[in-house]
Amino acid sequence: MDGYSDMPFRSVARRLGSAMSYTEFINAGDVIHGRRPHWEDRLFYKENERPIAFQIFDNDADRLLYAALRLQHYQPDIIDINMGCSAGSVSNRGAGAGLLRTPLKIAEIFKKLTHSLSIPVTGKIRLGWDDCTLNYLLVSRIIEENGGQLIAVHARTREQGYQGQADWDAIAEVKQAVSIPVIGNGDVRTVADIERLKNHTHCDGVMIGRAAIQNPWIFSRLDRSQVTITQVIATMRLHLKLNLEFYGPERGLVLFRKYAKKYLSIYPISHARMLQFMTLTDPVQFDDLLDQMILSLDSSSSLS
Repeated sequence: MDGYSDMPFRSVARRLGSAMSYTEFINAGDVIHGRRPHWEDRLFYKENERPIAFQIFDNDADRLLYAALRLQHYQPDIIDINMGCSAGSVSNRGAGAGLLRTPLKIAEIFKKLTHSLSIPVTGKIRLGWDDCTLNYLLVSRIIEENGGQLIAVHARTREQGYQGQADWDAIAEVKQAVSIPVIGNGDVRTVADIERLKNHTHCDGVMIGRAAIQNPWIFSRLDRSQVTITQVIATMRLHLKLNLEFYGPERGLVLFRKYAKKYLSIYPISHARMLQFMTLTDPVQFDDLLDQMILSLDSSSSLS
């Protein structure tokens, strides 16, 4: 997830039970030309995160190959090709979900990368560009036929973005159509959803994205309502500590705020207090205010 699945967040998720890590996606052009500041931060991982997948995007097979060959030196376990990003800045130029409109290019990409890399190449797809161009079965077969070793399926179209209902039947169809592992993704918000998706599709694994930002404890098989304030605060402090160590005091705190807002979103905290919390720049003051907010929460939110 762009802007979220960095090393500190992935470390928290892994401690809570996630089985596999994907980095934030990386523009192949940034790898080749070094255009974007901090892009190498996205590649940093700890050994206990393995298996670790580096996810890259572009609309050109040669650029993707060149970038993947460079990234291989960082010793990831997997190179994953993003064909699922629906953002206009990516998909409208033919990358991300835009690649779904050019199946022959997908074949070229996977053929070149799988023949040249010494590690597995996998793909993350959507169902198609829109409801009139549902080509997920064709794309899945192309990935397998050209050496891809795993497919993750987000069960919406590019046009849907993150709206509407994920079509789990489509994931089941992909699972039946290919012999390589299939990971299901979309509308997994609770622990029960994990088992429902697996039972419905017979997929080999479940990918959880947006729901894990508010509830990383889902990897410990806990719904958000089951997580105590004590657990929340302990995880927040761990996450903040990892952020400060990784990014430094100022940038680490600024980048942590969006997670803090998600962690605290279910509690009755006033807009003014949350705004104060989200604008602090000193980690000590941030921690002190967190203590005050804990004490002010409704007593029904037990600290046990």
